[in-house]
Amino acid sequence: MKNWFKSGAPWIWINASAVSINLLAVFGLLALIAVRGLGYFWPGDVAVLEYKTKQGQVQKLIGEFWETEQVKAEVLRSNGFDIPNDMLQVTRHVLKVGNRDAYGADFQVILQANILKQEYPKDVLVVVRREWGNLYGYLQTISQAGQTVTTRPQQAWQEFAPRMRRAIDLYDAIKQIEKKQLGTINAKLEKIRLQSRRDELEQRMTADKQHAYDEQRGRLEQERAGFESRLSELHEQINRDSFSVTIQDGRSLTIPFSKVVKAYRPNELGVLDKLGMYLANVWEFISDDPREANTEGGVFPAIFGTVMMVLIMAILVTPLGVIAAVYLREYAKQGALTRTIRIAVNNLAGVPSIVYGVFGLGFFVYIVGGNIDRWLFPEAAPAPVFGTPGILWSSLTLAILTLPVVIVATEEGLSRIPRSIREGSLALGATKFETLWRTVIPMASPAIMTGLILAVARAAGEVAPLMLVGVVKLAPSLPLDTTAPFLHLDRKFMHLGFHIYDVGFQSPNVEAARPLVYATSLLLVVVILFLNLAAIRIRNHLREKYRALEG
Repeated sequence: MKNWFKSGAPWIWINASAVSINLLAVFGLLALIAVRGLGYFWPGDVAVLEYKTKQGQVQKLIGEFWETEQVKAEVLRSNGFDIPNDMLQVTRHVLKVGNRDAYGADFQVILQANILKQEYPKDVLVVVRREWGNLYGYLQTISQAGQTVTTRPQQAWQEFAPRMRRAIDLYDAIKQIEKKQLGTINAKLEKIRLQSRRDELEQRMTADKQHAYDEQRGRLEQERAGFESRLSELHEQINRDSFSVTIQDGRSLTIPFSKVVKAYRPNELGVLDKLGMYLANVWEFISDDPREANTEGGVFPAIFGTVMMVLIMAILVTPLGVIAAVYLREYAKQGALTRTIRIAVNNLAGVPSIVYGVFGLGFFVYIVGGNIDRWLFPEAAPAPVFGTPGILWSSLTLAILTLPVVIVATEEGLSRIPRSIREGSLALGATKFETLWRTVIPMASPAIMTGLILAVARAAGEVAPLMLVGVVKLAPSLPLDTTAPFLHLDRKFMHLGFHIYDVGFQSPNVEAARPLVYATSLLLVVVILFLNLAAIRIRNHLREKYRALEG
């Protein structure tokens, strides 16, 4: 045994066990997130129940089984439930009954022992609405312009699909005009206003310029009036059709088609139909805008904002980190001052991220952004342009946060370049700068990419500093669009990490939002993974390219 310990084998086994435990924990966590998150998109069957309430009354319930757990019977008995004495545990379900506008809550807790009857009729309808969440019930009638088209449920269902497609097409046309045409016109009008204001401040306004501005403004106003007239027509058309649904308590609700995202009968769908709807739901989650206070719809703006912020951060932090590392390793005199700087850089890596957020807000937003507005955009006053949180300041703040990682990794890479390569380059007549630019830095590029990979992994998941310097709950427009100057660095943006925080902790409907938290968390992991894989591929290519020189 003593010789076994001296051989070092126990430490190898201990290290292997620690690594295995860590891997199991990581993969277990990812599996939990994946199961909880991806299961959210599967269209579950809808049950119709006869249920005995706590007061002994029998009521009808319609909904999806959301969660199931085992509860001690004595706890329920102490709360007044009639539970047989021979039962030690009772199955408790969370039933998603939807119809929040009618009941005030999406979920109801029920006991398995109190379910008198349970069935899955094929004509139960699930309506996914733009507001008030899901609606469960039975389709009754279809109406057009206030006149009932049919009162037969089966015929109404046949009429439902084409009218639904018509409403969705009209809704898309309305959004196209509001976001694209009217958005472009409003941006041009604002640009004219700012140009006119600048000419007035600089005392360059003339009668000819004023006339030209008035003509441009008049043409744009006329064009906008045409689009607004078209919008009024589309709103009249989209509000033409409606349908009525009977819900679980017997009431009839009338729903306009314009308020519906989709509707389906889950109990009559086969496995392949559900699989197709599942894939459509996943795509909608990835590509759509959020709705219902971020608890419904998609997260595309958050994906876009996260990726764009990380790319801008990478563009900013890489040259800064490489220049600092090259100076410290190649130019600075190695002494007490240089050692102090390295200690400071290492200590910066341990500063809490919220401190960087406060620094970014105070320095970048108020000082740098405020001065930029004062010097370059006086016509916009008092409204700030760059003197307010935005994606540029968020990227700069995260660049400062991740700068120590890039500096340390780059220095390590530079230190591994053999001295003979530098001396050989200098002997051939190259200057020190040419040696660094053409030989040393390219050979150290795999280490630079390693630092960038670590920086991306940390920056993509940061939330605390972003809450101060640019991220918002809902951004009206993306930082990149087709309106000049196309890349709007002054705009606020959405972020997947903040979206998780907002949905998980600020949502008014916690039960409904919980699966969305898992789904968004999984998506954030996937986004970071793809960003890192892209950087790793570049690093491996550079490593193979310069391996011969290193040998």
